[in-house]
Amino acid sequence: MKLKILAYVLLLFVLKQTILLSENLDISVYTGTFDVIDKEGDDQTNLIGIEHRNTELFRNTFLGKLVPLSGAFVTGKNSAYFYTGVEGQYNLGPMNISPSFTPGYYEKGSGKDLGSALEFKSEIKIGFDIFKDSKLGYSYSHISNNDWGSTNPGTDNQQLIFSSKF
Repeated sequence: MKLKILAYVLLLFVLKQTILLSENLDISVYTGTFDVIDKEGDDQTNLIGIEHRNTELFRNTFLGKLVPLSGAFVTGKNSAYFYTGVEGQYNLGPMNISPSFTPGYYEKGSGKDLGSALEFKSEIKIGFDIFKDSKLGYSYSHISNNDWGSTNPGTDNQQLIFSSKF
């Protein structure tokens, strides 16, 4: 128990220092529905999450603007997903389209069993510039384990997103 508390305090300290030292933060908060297409209806619940992009690591490539992405969400049934991966960013005037791929760690809590701790999230976001350095958008994501787990029911999620650069 003491080791867990020490680990959480250390993690908070590292995150605080990262945020204080970085001048170019791009943070998103989102909320939505977990398991939108749940045929049985027993696993559908709400979710809330946060994502981070460090604008110093953006890269222009032949595929477009790519950026590393890290984040986490929790559901109303205590499921949690911690992820990191890559996101493409394509600006079409005031509209932004951002596909992403993020492998991560999934803990089912009292929610849906996705069959494995290792899960893969693919997502498409559509956002609009609403203020300087701020966006409001919608995203749709699919999480599954590529049949690497004991079962692979997958889940489809939808979220409303607010993003801002600091």
